[in-house]
Amino acid sequence: MTGSNGVSAGVTTARSSRLLSFINFLGTRQKHGQAQAPLFLEFRSSTLFIVFTVCLAIFTDILFYGLIVPVFPFSLSEQIGLSEDKVQEWTAILLACYNVTLFLGSPLVGLYADHTSSRRWPLLLGLVALCASTLLLCLSKTIALLVVGRLLQGLSAAIVWSVGLALLVDTVGKDIGYAMGYVTIAMSVGLLISPVIGGAVYDAAGYYAVFYIAFAIIACDIALRLVLVEKRVAQQWLVGPQISEGESAPTGNREDEEKQVQATNHAEADPASPPSPTRHGTSSGSPTAALSTPTLNPAKHPHWELIKNRRMLAALLGIAIEACIVFAFDTVIPLYVKETFQWNSTAAGLIFICVMVPGFASPIVGKLADKYGAKWFSVAGFAISIPPLVCLRFVTSNTMEHKVLLCALLALLGVTLVTLANTPLMAEITYAIDEREAQQPGVWGEKGVYGIAYGLFTTAYALGGTVGSITAGYIQAGPGWGTTTWYCGVWAAVGAVVSFWLGARPDDVPKSPGPADEELPASSSGVA
Repeated sequence: MTGSNGVSAGVTTARSSRLLSFINFLGTRQKHGQAQAPLFLEFRSSTLFIVFTVCLAIFTDILFYGLIVPVFPFSLSEQIGLSEDKVQEWTAILLACYNVTLFLGSPLVGLYADHTSSRRWPLLLGLVALCASTLLLCLSKTIALLVVGRLLQGLSAAIVWSVGLALLVDTVGKDIGYAMGYVTIAMSVGLLISPVIGGAVYDAAGYYAVFYIAFAIIACDIALRLVLVEKRVAQQWLVGPQISEGESAPTGNREDEEKQVQATNHAEADPASPPSPTRHGTSSGSPTAALSTPTLNPAKHPHWELIKNRRMLAALLGIAIEACIVFAFDTVIPLYVKETFQWNSTAAGLIFICVMVPGFASPIVGKLADKYGAKWFSVAGFAISIPPLVCLRFVTSNTMEHKVLLCALLALLGVTLVTLANTPLMAEITYAIDEREAQQPGVWGEKGVYGIAYGLFTTAYALGGTVGSITAGYIQAGPGWGTTTWYCGVWAAVGAVVSFWLGARPDDVPKSPGPADEELPASSSGVA
């Protein structure tokens, strides 16, 4: 009997050891009681790896969305067995299910992300929703399951955008515009290749082959999100030991050494504290931040304070307008070039290369926005978009000259709308939050508002895209192509006016006076 108990205890110990090893690898355990850091911790918590993981998550979301949109009409008739007269109606309903969940779910997900101690776990929950939606959309034989699959897909997108962008802000410090440039590239590539791949794969290999591609990319996304370690979690291993074991450079100043010891004790006392309210806040876990904390003055209702912020409202409205124009052309151009130039669906999809290629310059524009602010880039982007948008009305004939004109005008719009207007607007949300925090330290409360801010960004983008798609479709079917281009040009003019309400340079943010201001770090983005 004793031997049996000993064997059972040994098995239990072995299982516990394996479980702890797995948890240790994931990087979720606290430092207390653990001697070793997770494997490859520095790389897994590096800025480059986190930015790449977030961009891949966004790319996966957009790719999956675009892959199945061209397939829906066929799946409804062949997989579900709907009559042809019902296919268009249910295609629109399924698209609406995604947009409704994205619109309503993004602020709620962002609010949850701001009140949880980890950005990573919501991202993993998003993976569960994405996997479930993929399986349902792949295997469904009824309309009800397709609707559930699209609702879950919208929920997954809300999580990826709201939490992913908030994690990006936590990670990159002052270079938020630069990082948003890479997000723009991920969006552009996903929007470009997904419809082409979806249609081509369906024609060549059938319905299920489209989902094989989705499962392969989701598997890569799962691996990266599991491996990722947030910077503030990694600090418990990367910062604490360096200071406590004397590995940091000697200062020759006894007072500084005492401050370092105090900072180490602070970091070890709360190694996995919630995200800092702002990138320049004082609760990020950095030693300097622990030394001098200004008097905090939180708003009574931080979220209402955020919504009524002038810069925030201007950024959200600008994002909605940009999405309205982009999705209007996504809706109208494929059918228009098919009718005008007699192009097939693959050629109609490839025309968007002209729009997306200039987006690869987005990180450069984002870097400049970090230095000079978002205002004039966005104003210029919308204003310069007006002439090419209006001039698209001259593309009317099936001639080489008109095809070249179309490609040239779309390429110019890629420079103005995708690159100049979009990237700075995404970064402006962070700039607005930081400006208000500098004016009134602690205004956003202990948890901060980055999650809900980028949740509102996602809501604005979804709203603008929905309005653009619906209105452009009706205008194109009624008054026609010329009126559609004027319609988009008017929206661009409105966007230019709205962008005048964006803010000043990030470095020119006015700060409230305080005795400890000179000791605050320039950036609290975490450990590199």
